[in-house]
Amino acid sequence: MSSPVNGHQNGDSNNTKTAVLAMGCFWAPDGLFGTTKGVLRTKVGYAGGTMENPTYRNIGDHTEVTQVDFDPTIISYDQILRLFWKHHDPTVQMKTQYRSMILYVDPEDKTVAEKSLESEQSRHKRPINTIIAPFKRFYDAEDYHQKYRLRQHTFLHSKLNLKSEDCYKTSHVASRLNGYVVGFGGVKQFDEEADKLGLSEDVKTYVRKYVVQYEGSGMMC
Repeated sequence: MSSPVNGHQNGDSNNTKTAVLAMGCFWAPDGLFGTTKGVLRTKVGYAGGTMENPTYRNIGDHTEVTQVDFDPTIISYDQILRLFWKHHDPTVQMKTQYRSMILYVDPEDKTVAEKSLESEQSRHKRPINTIIAPFKRFYDAEDYHQKYRLRQHTFLHSKLNLKSEDCYKTSHVASRLNGYVVGFGGVKQFDEEADKLGLSEDVKTYVRKYVVQYEGSGMMC
């Protein structure tokens, strides 16, 4: 399924902005950004190429990307990009499917991205291979890729009331827990917002165990 950049769905804000980023396999960035303060929801898919209707098995000239919808009154596009640079090596030359890429949604974001890349380049001896290009179209990845880490926990499925596959792409809580179960966000943040997420006591206890176990493990795909 292809789509333009989403509007407001879940975890809504009247000031939603969108970043579309590629930094290797999309499972890890989905978790990283899903637990980032100010991020409303995430989903993964394919973008950056020209072939219509790419799939995981036939991705063509597209790249695995993560769409990050965020509230710019809480976190800025530049701060999103700082996380992008911090959590992958943009100097490594990867094949098209896993290349480093920033797809900007508007001219203002292009300027921010270019300045961000220039600043990041000063920290590397080797040239950065990240491509900065205009966003054109996002093709949703297959359902089993959406919140991939969360899907490994069948106990949570029955507790979160995710009634349809679309919920895995639009739910703020799903985005959060997808990252927490592999340690992103950390115990302190989880404890601070667990009640705000409306989690039951058994869900809080279950998820917290995994946050403790995996906090600091880094980007895992």
